[in-house]
Amino acid sequence: MAMVCLSDFEAYAKKYLPKIAWDFFAAGADECSTRDENILAYKRIRFRPRVLRNVSMIDTRTKLLGTEISFPVGIAPTGFHQLAWPDGEKSTARAANAMNTCYIASTYSTCTLEEISVAAPSGFQWFQLYIHRNRAVSQQLVQRAEALGFRGLVLTADLPYTGKRRDDVRNGFQLPPHMKLKNLEGAFEVCKMIFLDPSVTWNDIYWLQSLTHLPIIIKGILTKEDAELAVRHGVQGIIVSNHGGRQLDGGPATVDALVEVVEAVQGRVEVYLDGGIRKGSDVLKALALGAKCVFIGRPALWGLAYK
Repeated sequence: MAMVCLSDFEAYAKKYLPKIAWDFFAAGADECSTRDENILAYKRIRFRPRVLRNVSMIDTRTKLLGTEISFPVGIAPTGFHQLAWPDGEKSTARAANAMNTCYIASTYSTCTLEEISVAAPSGFQWFQLYIHRNRAVSQQLVQRAEALGFRGLVLTADLPYTGKRRDDVRNGFQLPPHMKLKNLEGAFEVCKMIFLDPSVTWNDIYWLQSLTHLPIIIKGILTKEDAELAVRHGVQGIIVSNHGGRQLDGGPATVDALVEVVEAVQGRVEVYLDGGIRKGSDVLKALALGAKCVFIGRPALWGLAYK
């Protein structure tokens, strides 16, 4: 059967991935209402089409913090790519490079930053950071990423504690013995993710700025108040994100939160979005509402699972 849309890849991945891996990728927090709302919100947005415009020449290129990409869709940070394909994040990096777009590599990758960099040495890559209680570990990751040529630091701000993903609890989810969180190997046992620092505040933006010359993009903003604080603390970009509905259930869909964030920053920083993008029309709706680019998470994993 020809694969003609993202839902085809989703169905394939659900059929062929081990259940424990599928459940982990698909999971949302608690009742999954925010996860599902990310998708449903786009169905409520309608175009107001204009006609008889000259569209014989179409240019989808855009720039993220000055770097050109071929179209306004990047790959969001997600963990544990080897659950979908043995080469894991290396394959994801190669795919993003082939499409000339941005790949955000996760702290919780099953390949090292070095392996990701070598796999796509000319790729446009940002590094997503969780701040751990052991700040030395986070500092080393930031400095490794900068030394390897990653071009942005994406701080995930919406994970002081992990969400309750019921299927993961039922399955007793943990990485298979042959897989490791390579960037943190030897630092501590991170599979339970109990070493995230819940005391992180806005002042830690200044700490990160003292460690690196990389532009800082903050991920997890959903309100105008936090968008204004992000600008005040000197970040260069905002990703409107609810973590794919995986952490806090009951929050807004990201596209519903986008307008107030865009209005709050008034063009002072670039605004991006992730969550719920499944069709080209979803991308257009997000761009029309003020996003500079969107990032996809789960769909990239479905594609990785396709053989």
